[in-house]
Amino acid sequence: MRAVKYMKALLLVGAVVSGAMFTSCEDEPDKYEIAEGLPTVRYVRMTDPEVADSLITGAYMSNTVCLVGENLRSVYELYFNDQEAILNTSLITDNTLIVDVPSTIPSVVTNKIYLVNKDKDTVTYDFNVLVSGPEITSMSNEYAQPGTEATIYGDYFIDDPNVPLSIKIGDVPVTEIKSLTRYAVSFVVPQGASTGYVNVESIYGTGQSTFRYMETEGILFDFDDDGDEAIATDHGWHPATIGTLENITSLDGKYLIFKGNLDNDSWEDSKFAFEYWPDGDAVTPYLNTLVDFEDLSNLQLKFEVNVPDAWSACALQIMLTTNDEVSGANMNNSFFQSDSFPRALWIPWQSEGTYTTTGWTTVTVPLSDFCYNSTGIAVSPLSSTDITGLTLFVWSGGVTGTACTPTICIDNIRVVPIY
Repeated sequence: MRAVKYMKALLLVGAVVSGAMFTSCEDEPDKYEIAEGLPTVRYVRMTDPEVADSLITGAYMSNTVCLVGENLRSVYELYFNDQEAILNTSLITDNTLIVDVPSTIPSVVTNKIYLVNKDKDTVTYDFNVLVSGPEITSMSNEYAQPGTEATIYGDYFIDDPNVPLSIKIGDVPVTEIKSLTRYAVSFVVPQGASTGYVNVESIYGTGQSTFRYMETEGILFDFDDDGDEAIATDHGWHPATIGTLENITSLDGKYLIFKGNLDNDSWEDSKFAFEYWPDGDAVTPYLNTLVDFEDLSNLQLKFEVNVPDAWSACALQIMLTTNDEVSGANMNNSFFQSDSFPRALWIPWQSEGTYTTTGWTTVTVPLSDFCYNSTGIAVSPLSSTDITGLTLFVWSGGVTGTACTPTICIDNIRVVPIY
């Protein structure tokens, strides 16, 4: 009896399994299967319908291309040079195979695609993987003095043994590179370097920065009374501390100094505020006479900052003001707390809980980011109409921090194009 019951159970299981297999086959009539044999590639094209008729012999890394041929479902592995591509079977048919060119720079360049079937038989097709020339997006300190170390960031910084990477600031070559990766190069700023673009040349081409080292255009405040148009001092209710500190090496003269105690409830406008509320005369000119603010979407505010003592509470609120906020009898700070006045909030300690720098570093804030109130709520963005003044205030920001006694030094406040 037990044997009979066991056999019946076994037959029932077998029937269920067979049914499941049959149902699976019925449910997946178009299930992808690797084909036998070898693939053939007739040509390669881009996937964009507008240029689909244009055949290509090479493509940049990360570009999507389409291989056209026969028996392409037999492709089990695919390589561009020595870099394996990721295959998506949803994008493979007998006659087309859509794939992204790998984003890793090849170590061995053969200028071929390798198509491997499941038996490890390989078909090759001539194709060049193009690598971009160097792209420079930023510099750790755009005012780094000659003889000091700086770092540029970007991509495609390739140091080929046969064609070493080279850097120039303006026409002055860099002779001492400290470290180099694909995304960053640290070097000693050469003697004789002055205002100019940073140029990097590799085996794949030449790239130029969009910013200029030691920028001289668009400077609003350099805090030095040295005869140029840049403004040397503040003009408001609370005299700012402008000078130098013994433990902070100057970039090029005096700088703005914020120093004192901060916590989440601080209102220390006597220690952490810089007010430039101009009269529009020769001594305190309107900022829009120094910089054209018309195209806000293509402008950014930059400055250098040095924070030797940990900062962990309150935001640096950056407010570009008009005469509606601060002029004549209307000169007051009520706009600080306005729920609708747009400003930028720089809170570099937010992600790590605290912030310090090793020397001076460049900060970039697009003017499109001037769209928050004092607590970080989005408001109508800044308008270019009649921008005349600037207020900096370390206060609030809408992010909870911890009590601290920071030193925050700022220099070379400027507004420059993004491109």
